[in-house]
Amino acid sequence: MTHPLPTLPLPPNRPRRVAFAGTPNDAVPALGALAEAGFDIPLVVTGALRRRSRRGHDTPSPVAAAAEQRGLSISYDPADLAACDADCAVVVAYGRLLGADVLSQVPMLNLHFSLLPRWRGAAPVERALLAGDEVTGICLMALEETLDTGPVYWRHEVSISSTDTAASLRSRLAHEGAERLVTSLNDGLGAPETQQGEPTYARMLSPADREIDWSQPATHIDRQIRVGGAWTTLEGQRFIIRAGTPVPGKHDAPPGALAGDAVVAGHGLVRLSIVQPAGRAATEAQAWLNGARLPPGTRFG
Repeated sequence: MTHPLPTLPLPPNRPRRVAFAGTPNDAVPALGALAEAGFDIPLVVTGALRRRSRRGHDTPSPVAAAAEQRGLSISYDPADLAACDADCAVVVAYGRLLGADVLSQVPMLNLHFSLLPRWRGAAPVERALLAGDEVTGICLMALEETLDTGPVYWRHEVSISSTDTAASLRSRLAHEGAERLVTSLNDGLGAPETQQGEPTYARMLSPADREIDWSQPATHIDRQIRVGGAWTTLEGQRFIIRAGTPVPGKHDAPPGALAGDAVVAGHGLVRLSIVQPAGRAATEAQAWLNGARLPPGTRFG
């Protein structure tokens, strides 16, 4: 038998003492906007320190670094949110699900980078871009125990351009979301509304999601490239395409064939701009082509 989730506390209409939980660069604009707007931030919870190499030093998350610069208290334990006497906590790309023990003690608001219920989950920006969505957006949601199912206070649409990368789109969503977050906290949150529509789920992208199938249309491959980390193989080794441009046209060569500075796709071609051969740094495609002296008939994949 399925039992309903317990009713979780909602924040006051105009909270002033606001804790924060976030980890990557995408969360920094929201933390900065709250601080600059004069909110009292008793605690910042973030992901644990990471060591980049065996001999390297532990590296704080971007949110930890931003909090330290502002002299804010930092914790790596989300349980501490329940003890900081906050009106509520704002969660932005924290990277961990918060348990009922914390959610039941402090109201939680989540700034999520999609138009819920579309793209619930960890990679909403990448999934929207890869799917060819023309519009995405930002939601302010009350957190529940289940993944991105909470009621929504507001939704803000953002167009996806044909040149947006995952990084550029995330940056735009992060900054616009930060501005609207502060405005809504100052003006009053109002009552959230239950999500409407069929949910889709944004699981993290795997290497298989980023592998280029040259039989696909150039427009699809372009989206893989703009998501980041798109790869193929050349002479049995992984070859990453960092930037490229889809171009229309037909070519007699099979998909994956190199045609000048472009690669033949199922429909159209992909002109190479920035590439990264195995074991080398990223470089301009034309400079690499000039040095590689590839023979006629070279194929990727």
